Amino acid sequence: MSSGTTARRMRAYRFTLDPTRTQLDTLAQHAGAARWAYNHALATKLDALRRRQLQIDELVTLGLTEQQARRDATVTVPSKPQVQKRWNQLKGDTTRGGDGICPWWRAVSTYAFQSAFLDADRAWKNWMDSLTGKRAGRRVGAPRFKKKGRCRDSFRLHHAVNDPTIRLEGYRRLRMPRLGSIRLHDSGKRLARALARGGRVQSVTVSRGGHRWYASVLVDEPDHTPGRETQHRPSRAQHTAGGVGVDVGVHHLAALSTGETLDNPRHLHHAHTRLVKAQRALARTQKGSHRRRRAAERVGRLHHQLAERRASHLHTITKRLATQHALVAVEDLNVQGMTRTARGTLTQPGRNVRAKAGLNRAILDAAPGELRRQLEYKASWYGSTLAVCDRWAPTSKTCSTCGTVKTKLPLSTRVYRCDTCGMVCDRDINAARNILKDADPVAPGRGETLNACGGPVSPSAPHAPTARPSEAGRPGHPARSPRGNDPPSTPKTE
Repeated sequence: MSSGTTARRMRAYRFTLDPTRTQLDTLAQHAGAARWAYNHALATKLDALRRRQLQIDELVTLGLTEQQARRDATVTVPSKPQVQKRWNQLKGDTTRGGDGICPWWRAVSTYAFQSAFLDADRAWKNWMDSLTGKRAGRRVGAPRFKKKGRCRDSFRLHHAVNDPTIRLEGYRRLRMPRLGSIRLHDSGKRLARALARGGRVQSVTVSRGGHRWYASVLVDEPDHTPGRETQHRPSRAQHTAGGVGVDVGVHHLAALSTGETLDNPRHLHHAHTRLVKAQRALARTQKGSHRRRRAAERVGRLHHQLAERRASHLHTITKRLATQHALVAVEDLNVQGMTRTARGTLTQPGRNVRAKAGLNRAILDAAPGELRRQLEYKASWYGSTLAVCDRWAPTSKTCSTCGTVKTKLPLSTRVYRCDTCGMVCDRDINAARNILKDADPVAPGRGETLNACGGPVSPSAPHAPTARPSEAGRPGHPARSPRGNDPPSTPKTE
């Protein structure tokens, strides 16, 4: 990158809104419009997919192969431009006396509809890419319709960057199109400083969590990370502190290679009594009643407060690690496997199921995956480097002084004693030191582990964009990738 060009980055600034009663109704109306638009776009895509499959079946009955039928089929799944064009023809307008599928569209911002159409396109593409093997990770299911009361109330608004309608009014008010000026619970000084540094507001996402409404303002701003114009290097203070290994657990939320341990606040344990009472009260209500609605709101509010406390605590820890050290080493934990149930089957029932369920709740309450996710982007923000240790490395059983590996080390043993060199240390701190030694650096901004030649290595390497070998040849999973919007297995409709 040339010295005269400043790198830019996308960063979101989240604020808690303090709307009036009228503005609360407007926010709920926009969220409902976005939900309706998403369902409309998804229904249009599913109908096109059904008609395409019927056409393919007709061509197959005429003697064509399935490959030829898919190639000659004329029905395609519409994308956002086609969906919006058809919507403009059918929407109607109450101000002109015309009936349509949504004649009330003028009451909300048109960006709420357009953003929902884009979200439907993204969900559809993720499903197709997962079916064809282009998307790494867990299998993504088919998009589902959003139901009021079950999905998250959210919508996204855009504006013209040259003529911004999403802007701050002072430090305590945020103006958005069609919503007007809404007061903020906290100060907007962070966003004002970002705009003063040359940032440009791209969009705002408004969502509801519990009883609160939040606005997340996406800003395209200059990247002033130390050394970003030339290379990814830490500051002088970070370089002096060096690297730190982090072992995430339940007994201690994080044990550092420096010898420090960070206590686990156990948010779920402290909120357990209130959650149990609220959920029992909800279970005793009658479906469809007003009392049930109020009881559900209370349960949602408690869960939201719990999530906010957990996220706030993790943000404090991850910012401290990313700003005070040049390198942060973590372990590549398989959280899904760690929290797998021990229930077993009818023929082979599990053992200690109740204890394992409690351990699973404690692991999920610690949120090791969220801690690593925050470190991945904060390391690039503050000039540090994230390193990941192989998940199969015996970090807890290895002596950090002499390298001797124990054959067995039960979880009940909280102190590591080496039989070779006599080293005595807390087992979590010992594991953190081994993580710091064995971790491999991650490429800045990519989330990939690199080998000595600069290539991706397991377990963080993305999968090749080909069909999964275990699925090739199975019924409903052809070996070749399908064309266009065709899923490998499309159920026939009667």
